Amino acid sequence: MNRWLFLIDSISAWIGKAFAWCILVMTFGVSYEVFVRYVLRDPTVWAFDLSYIMYGTLFMMGGAYTLSRDGHVRGDVLYRLWPPKVQAWIEFVLYFLFFFPGVAALIYAGWEYALDSWSYLEVSVMSPANVPIYPFKTITPIAATVLFLQGIAQVVRCVICIRTGEWPARLHDVEEMESVLQHQHESADEVLPGLHEKAPGDAK
Repeated sequence: MNRWLFLIDSISAWIGKAFAWCILVMTFGVSYEVFVRYVLRDPTVWAFDLSYIMYGTLFMMGGAYTLSRDGHVRGDVLYRLWPPKVQAWIEFVLYFLFFFPGVAALIYAGWEYALDSWSYLEVSVMSPANVPIYPFKTITPIAATVLFLQGIAQVVRCVICIRTGEWPARLHDVEEMESVLQHQHESADEVLPGLHEKAPGDAK
């Protein structure tokens, strides 16, 4: 089962990392716009469209990757105090109450939205550059589909935790600084007691 979960995690990670390059495109585009606008006094007509298209694509396509690493924001004031089984039950119920209905609606509405946009090759009305945005609107249902698949993996994790009392392993490649510091603190707590135990013997 872990093999199957890791496969879905890997797919989400590959997609998220592939689209992470959008941030560089956006950075260069915005930097170029700042330069030509304030130095050359000749602003572009496409930079605004580029910025929201790149950021929106990155945001949506990175959603499943973030979910696979349990990286989405959670109000865990009480959650972190509960035993794993209780956490799993809460997540299991919430996935079916809110996550799957919401994401399924996003897939359905997103495809209708995208197909309508492709039917007349929609362009942006935000600037006179007429930047095509029908590919961008296609990102919505695609990202929602990947997120739905990752959600299934998360539910399977909940079921495993409910049965075993422990959360199954995840693929890890990025950690928040808070988590890194917490791990270092825990490691230090494990080492220091050992030093204190040796200290009396060393004194002799």
